[in-house]
Amino acid sequence: MRFLLRSLVLLLLVLWVGGSMFFPIVAASAFSVLPIHQAGLVVGKSLPILQFEGLVAGALLILFLALGQRIRAFSRNVIAPIILVAIMMGLTAFSQFSIIPRMQNARIEAGGNIESVPRTNPYRAEFDRLHREDVKVFEIVLISGIVATLAVAWAAAPGATTNPRT
Repeated sequence: MRFLLRSLVLLLLVLWVGGSMFFPIVAASAFSVLPIHQAGLVVGKSLPILQFEGLVAGALLILFLALGQRIRAFSRNVIAPIILVAIMMGLTAFSQFSIIPRMQNARIEAGGNIESVPRTNPYRAEFDRLHREDVKVFEIVLISGIVATLAVAWAAAPGATTNPRT
C-alpha cells in the first residue's frame, strides 16, 4: 500500500508538471504553423483542459500525501509538498477562473481577433497585460511543481526519519 501510494503521488506530479512543461512547446508549435488568431484559439481551448487536469491531480495529491503521512508511507514529513501543491492549485484556479475569463472578455470587446486591433486599443492593452500575468502565474505553478516533485522524492527516500508519526 505504501509503495502504491508513493507511486501514485509521483505519477500525479509527473503528469501535471510534465503537461505544464510540454504545453509551451505545443503552444509555440501552434503559433509557428497557424495564423496567430487560430493558434490563439487552439491554445485557448487546450489550456483549460490542462488546468482542470491540474486541479484534479492537485486534489488527489493532497489527499494521497495526507494519507501517506498518516500511514507512514514517507520516511519524512510531507507538509512542504502539500503546501506547494495547494499553492499550485490556488494559482491554477486563479488563472482559470479569473485571468482567462477576463482575457476572453477583452478579446471579445476588441472584436474577437485580438491581433487585428492596434496595441493602443484599451481592450488589446488589457488582453496583453492579462496574458503577461497569466504567463507569470503559469511559470510559478511549473516551478512549484518541480520543487514539489523534488520534495516528495526527498520525503520518500530512505534516510533519517523526521516524520513525527514514526
